[in-house]
Amino acid sequence: MVFLRRTRLLRYLLLSAMLALLLFISSIWLPQGGVRECGSAWQPCLSFDRQAPEPPLVPAEWAGPGKAPPIIQECPGQSFQAWRLLLYLKSSLSDDDNDILLEPYLQSWDQLINFMESLGTMVSLFSQKVKEKMVVIRELSLKHSREAHGKRSPPDFSGPKTPAYLSVRSMVGAELKAGLVDFSRRTDSGCRTLLRLHRSLLWLKLMLEGLSEGPDADGRFKTPGELSRDAYRVALAPHHPWVLRQAAEFVFLALPDRKYFLQLVCVERTEEAAPVLRVIIHALTLVHTRTQRILSEYDMLELP
Repeated sequence: MVFLRRTRLLRYLLLSAMLALLLFISSIWLPQGGVRECGSAWQPCLSFDRQAPEPPLVPAEWAGPGKAPPIIQECPGQSFQAWRLLLYLKSSLSDDDNDILLEPYLQSWDQLINFMESLGTMVSLFSQKVKEKMVVIRELSLKHSREAHGKRSPPDFSGPKTPAYLSVRSMVGAELKAGLVDFSRRTDSGCRTLLRLHRSLLWLKLMLEGLSEGPDADGRFKTPGELSRDAYRVALAPHHPWVLRQAAEFVFLALPDRKYFLQLVCVERTEEAAPVLRVIIHALTLVHTRTQRILSEYDMLELP
């Protein structure tokens, strides 16, 4: 009798332990409401994965002389996040100060597309073109990777090889070597496509610079439409046909007011936006300058 009671107690304890273990496992693996995805619906979501991402630490020099770096927080309810843009721009800057890493560069553009599309459907004239160019570079990278893994070549003991589309410099070198870049006619090379993204980055940078500025002598702030038009005429209009230039003018007329732009970086006044815009502009300038230097070095600033 005592033996049976002990057996039942042992069985009960064992079942309780198994149930507790199952509940623990399910709390880790099952998708949970109100939390972000951890890679996919069935990827483990441990407690540190469920925490909201921390904004990146902005380097002090990005804020300007004698100015403290702004605290850039998650802006709820919108796809564009200034802190993510800064994170990707910062990540794209290679350690040797001489190159741009392509994937974080394209991830920066993912956020910039979110920014543009937040401005209304009319801006799709620009955002859709940017998306197409990003697809071209990513597909070229994927194609090259598949071909490289599919080839069977003799062992090479000269050291690790840099992936062709790891950075701007590696892409330029690989495409020149493969004869993919044509300086006299249009081709769908990564270098030509990057040049188009590079010009669009300048347009956005110039527009944000205008937003960060104060009023004119009469106390008037330029509208976002005016700032976008001015930036477009410098960065993109010289490379666009007449029809596209006319279409762009209508897009700028449809842009929302300055207050809406400020809300995208979670501030209400221009004075509050200035520090945030300053570090974004600084990061865009660093990326644009490096890319400009590389393209200029290989005479690629006017690829057809």
